[in-house]
Amino acid sequence: MNTLLSVEARETALAVTFVSGETVCYPWLWLKDNAPSAFHPQTEERTFDLTSVDPSLRPISVRDRGSAVGIVWQNDQAEEEFPSQFFESYRPGRKRDDPADIAPKLWDASINLETMPRHAAGDISQSDADLLAWLKATAAYGLSIVDGLDDDPDAGRRSAERIGFLRQTNFGTMFEVVSMPNPNNLAYTPVALPLHTDLANQEVPPGYQFLHCIANDAEGGGSIFADGFAVVAALQAEDPEAYRLLCEIEIPYRFHDENYDLRGRFPVIVTQRDGEVTELRFNAHLVDVIDLPSDLCAPFYAAYRKLMMMIRGPRFQIAYRLKAGEMAVFDNRRVLHGRQSFNPNTGRRHLRGCYVDRGEFQSRIRVLSR
Repeated sequence: MNTLLSVEARETALAVTFVSGETVCYPWLWLKDNAPSAFHPQTEERTFDLTSVDPSLRPISVRDRGSAVGIVWQNDQAEEEFPSQFFESYRPGRKRDDPADIAPKLWDASINLETMPRHAAGDISQSDADLLAWLKATAAYGLSIVDGLDDDPDAGRRSAERIGFLRQTNFGTMFEVVSMPNPNNLAYTPVALPLHTDLANQEVPPGYQFLHCIANDAEGGGSIFADGFAVVAALQAEDPEAYRLLCEIEIPYRFHDENYDLRGRFPVIVTQRDGEVTELRFNAHLVDVIDLPSDLCAPFYAAYRKLMMMIRGPRFQIAYRLKAGEMAVFDNRRVLHGRQSFNPNTGRRHLRGCYVDRGEFQSRIRVLSR
């Protein structure tokens, strides 16, 4: 169905009026740079060289052919065709539709755990429709539980690989969360772990984390989670100045052991230019010596401590004791996780983990949504 009513060649742009009555202007250089011919027909990668034309490019002629608009450019002989659907699909200033752009559903301690997404491993492994439903639900809540995993240490890995490539870090591609001698991380001890996000010291922290419970027979060791985006929204509403400071002030993070010394400087709350929160870097154990100027120390510590108190208070935390054959999957740059202490002398506790970056996760949603 043709949605175009009329087109008009103006000095700086092509004015397209739709049957709805709306008129949208498409700048000439934008049209040349984003024309169907500017992209390779198979790979759909851009092949047009922007420097090959003058920025004041204008057309010689514009012809409305009903189902398409034909344009002949300066220094070109052939007419370039723009299907009418092109103008409807791509409008300057409007973001392209993205099935992976899923609005977060914020939650706190009041959430009914039955509401939290739960999916069967068998369904995810056998059905693309179930895989897509799981990915979308996990993206919305930032957390889901997969149950019914095979009695196999690699069962969690196989579920993660249904999405895409696994992220390798200094802890390897797969990591074992067990109590061990001479640990290089507190996760490998039986002590309680306060809520945190993993690898806040990395230039780009891992996206989604997969924690497959192989055994959880020890006393204690329950998992705890909190929606970091919900905490940050509450902080912004209750203390805008604390929120601003944590968005703007960069602090040092560091992980080091015998083989690695990984450092970076980042704000605790990461936002886009439009103010949307995209990431929470909260790991008190990985914060290096604070090197802020003296006059910033007091306001920063007040803001940072307030966020810490909110995260560790009962308002946002939920607890869940993973059982063998279950796997928690969560957005590591949104959802904070931790655990209660456990007694390794009372039974075995073994979780096996891996990461899939956000880009891989979102890519799979887009492909399955086609």
